[in-house]
Amino acid sequence: MEISAAGRFEVRITAADVGKRVSVRRLAGNGVAGEKFTDTVGVLTSWDDDGMLTITRRDGETVRIPESALVAGKVVPAAPARRRGPAASYGELARVASRGWRPVESERLGEWELRAAAGFTRRANSVLPLGDPGLPLDAALAAVRRWYGERGLPAYVQTATGAEGTQELLCAELERRGWLREVSAELWTGGLAPVADRAEGAGVLLSRAAGADWLARYQRKGVSEVALKVLGGGASVWFATVPGAGGGAPAAIGRLVVDGRWAGFAAVEVDPGLRRRGLATEVVAALARRALAEGASAAWLQVETDNEGARALYGRLGFAAHHAYHHYRAPEADGS
Repeated sequence: MEISAAGRFEVRITAADVGKRVSVRRLAGNGVAGEKFTDTVGVLTSWDDDGMLTITRRDGETVRIPESALVAGKVVPAAPARRRGPAASYGELARVASRGWRPVESERLGEWELRAAAGFTRRANSVLPLGDPGLPLDAALAAVRRWYGERGLPAYVQTATGAEGTQELLCAELERRGWLREVSAELWTGGLAPVADRAEGAGVLLSRAAGADWLARYQRKGVSEVALKVLGGGASVWFATVPGAGGGAPAAIGRLVVDGRWAGFAAVEVDPGLRRRGLATEVVAALARRALAEGASAAWLQVETDNEGARALYGRLGFAAHHAYHHYRAPEADGS
């Protein structure tokens, strides 16, 4: 917090700082003298004429604060220094992740990419808004809704928060227009070699295609031809399988896509009856060795915020969150 030479807290932010990362302290509760303080760090996404501030935190949640409750505030660096993991910008990771989960159809709207894959996963059926759409926002969103409507799909926009260059302002504008945030997750990064060193990868079979055995363990049932195209799309894709007992469904599976220095892990799944036996670590280690052999050095993966088991596993493997991402769905009524 900003403290003056006289030892008093000071508010050193104004409405001109909208779009910047700030740290503020406010009175909790009703602001009675002696009340405890609450601190908030995030991007200042609005400062209304009625004196209400909106701050979007790293996880995408918004906090509304009356100007009258402010005790102190200052602009802080755009993103905190990362303590571990490979250095990477949000833009680089967003593009790598998109190439690693390719749609079957895409179209440019300025610097936005409209992606569709017959509804198979939000990631492959949402707009990736990296830059300027070349239109005012209302016109761009109307074009997005038309494009997805022509394909019989709901319109989604994938945004990100919590790192330098992410889209807190766009999130705030979508929410103001009634777009509903349905799912939030995080993209984590880590060094590849330490992952490979965590296990021998014993008993893990690798193949270039998702065969019937791999699909028997994959959590999304009734996989279509479109889904197979998405799963198989990417610069260099591998599928890992740990065979199950008696020729049944595999004990564990995983997917890898290698793209330059990056290796992306996905669809790491284990038979519920065989969890906590190290199978997921064996799968990820085997895929990491394959990625190292192809020249990759850094790793990424995506994990939903409420998947505690996966978060614990990847934390042990040396991964850490880089940024959060969110899928906003267009409201049913017109007027986006």
